[in-house]
Order: sequence, then structure tokens, then C-alpha cells
Amino acid sequence: MAAARKARIERVTKETAVTAQVNIDGRGKTNIKTGLSFIDHLVTSIGKHAMIDITLNGKSNDGIVHHLAEDVAIALAQTIDKALGDRAKIARFGYALIPMDEALAYVSIDLVKRQFLKVELKLTRDSIEGMPREDLEHFARSLVQNLNACTHMVVEYGDNDHHKIEAALKAFAVALRMATGVDSRKGVPSTKGAM
Repeated sequence: MAAARKARIERVTKETAVTAQVNIDGRGKTNIKTGLSFIDHLVTSIGKHAMIDITLNGKSNDGIVHHLAEDVAIALAQTIDKALGDRAKIARFGYALIPMDEALAYVSIDLVKRQFLKVELKLTRDSIEGMPREDLEHFARSLVQNLNACTHMVVEYGDNDHHKIEAALKAFAVALRMATGVDSRKGVPSTKGAM
């Protein structure tokens, strides 16, 4: 029987306190409490569409939205990375093209342990659902930057910024679900013999 792909991380700084727990082989159950409603919604969407159980609690110690959004993303990504362990027997690659009404986004992920990111959200409004645009952009970048993977996240087009970022993060979730899938025929999914 395969080892459980679960992990828990506590990230405590002078700015924030974030605890994240994930089960890669879950059913998409989430319990997210950060005090930032739109971030809670986005993380819930990631769990639901990646089929990862996520429990995440975040608290700001300095009242700065930017710090909390960033640390939630870092903690979530690092917990997923930890839960993946040596990444043996995973599909490794995942991709998704996701519409949300008039918006269309795609994500392609390689779970090789070489970090690279390209994020193009094409947000235009100064704030979305009470969150500054730059903080939402930073949330998305911090998430993919700390996953220890190669990730391309691109919004092709759209008019509504809520739809654009939500389509992008749902695409991320679906691509992640594909990439983390287990294939018992594989060992380490690399010609190098190591990730």
C-alpha cells in the first residue's frame, strides 16, 4: 500500500501565523479561514477541483493584507510539496484549459523539482472583491513559486477580473490533480532517475 500523501506545515512570522494541512488523495473537502473572503474562496476552489483535502487557518499579526495573502499561498504550496514526498509514481505532467463565462485560462504543470513560473492573469481593475489587484497577483505567483515545480498560468482573455483569476486557479487545480495522479507502472518519472 502506498504511503499517505499528507502533510502539515505551520508558518509563523512577525507578520502572520498560517497553519496548512493537506491530503493529496482526498475528496476536495476544505476548511479555510484566513479572514480574507476572496482568498478563502480561491483556496476552496483549488481544493475542490484538485480533489485535495485542505484545512488552512491564517491570521494576520500586522493587519497587512499583502503579507497574509502571500503567506497563505506560501504555506499551501509548501504543504502540497511536502505531501508529494519524492514524487515517485506520479503522472508528473498536468494541464487544463478552463472557461469561466467569458474568461478562458490555461495552466500547464511539470512537477519536476525545478522551480519556474510564468503567470499572466491580465487583471485590469484596481481591486477584486475587496482585494487589491497586486495582492491577488502576488498570491498566484507565491503559490506557484513555492510549489517546487515548473508552472505556466495564463489567462487567454476575459472581461471580468473575478472570472479571470478564478478560471486561472481552477485551471491550476485541475492541472495539479492530473500531475499528482498515481501511475503504479512508474518509478521516478524522469530519465535522470531523480526529480
